[in-house]
Amino acid sequence: MAGDYETESSEEAEGGPVKSFLEHLEDFRWVLIKSLVALGVAMLICLVGANYVVQILKWPLAHAPLRHPSTNQVAVVSFGTNHLGNFEFSPDQQKLLNLGTNRFVSVQIEPLMIGTNQVLGWQVTTNPAAIAEAQRLNVDLINLSPAGAFFVAFQVALYGGAVLAAPFILYFVASFIFPALKVSERRHIYPALIFGVVLFLAGISFCYFILMPLALSASQLYSNWLGFGAFQWRAEDYISFVCRFMLGMGIGFELPVVILTLVKIGVLSYSTLAKARRYMIVINLFLGAVLTTPEVLTQIVMFIPLQLLYEITVWIAWYWDRQERKKAANQE
Repeated sequence: MAGDYETESSEEAEGGPVKSFLEHLEDFRWVLIKSLVALGVAMLICLVGANYVVQILKWPLAHAPLRHPSTNQVAVVSFGTNHLGNFEFSPDQQKLLNLGTNRFVSVQIEPLMIGTNQVLGWQVTTNPAAIAEAQRLNVDLINLSPAGAFFVAFQVALYGGAVLAAPFILYFVASFIFPALKVSERRHIYPALIFGVVLFLAGISFCYFILMPLALSASQLYSNWLGFGAFQWRAEDYISFVCRFMLGMGIGFELPVVILTLVKIGVLSYSTLAKARRYMIVINLFLGAVLTTPEVLTQIVMFIPLQLLYEITVWIAWYWDRQERKKAANQE
């Protein structure tokens, strides 16, 4: 029995029982099947609730600030409860209309009786909601083809299903890989998975609440600078851009976990990470250029947290390396 116990302990320390190539192939086949089933079920759920997912994805657009390149007065014109539009006046028009000195004003159109004639007049009102609306993007998402709505629904199902199914797919992949890992390696992998999920969600949240509104606002400003209108966007292009942007940011935030796990296992070291700093600067700038709009501000806003996370990773690797050297010196 002692021999059996030693064999089991040795197998566990070295990564579990040895399997043949066909047995590994069979296990991998089942991982693929279960992952595809999980993805299919998650896509079906997102497809049924596609309208709710679209409303979630439209939140950054509704909260993106509207940038006015000039300092001219802007009037928010309404008729009853209907919003007629936002109009930017020239300096001569401002003097002629005399709507006050505020940059943004709310103007209410209402019918007036002059003798027996009914005419339309305007009145400057205090409507904070209308003034706030004038400082946000007012972009309509449209479909330009009969099949456009189906493409949008498929995109929503694909991206949303990938996010929903990710924990299950990760579990299936882990159940396939973990038996081959040593006990010392598993001790580093488990915390890495937890921190990886946390950082992935942090990256998506940072992109969703902070970076995405800035990127959309920059896109509108750049379009106006080129002389194009930016009041209607194709829905499928918007959904694809937002989802790729958020997923890219989430994956970028996970990079420190991957690097530190490789450091713990022994694949990378502090000296290697320090030498690779210049390359990571180029890589992070490239990610900022590819995943965001061509506007410099959003690229820098994305570059800064990614590079900061890498610098923190290098610092942690230096601290671990220092601790290992102290331990080795004490043992001598």
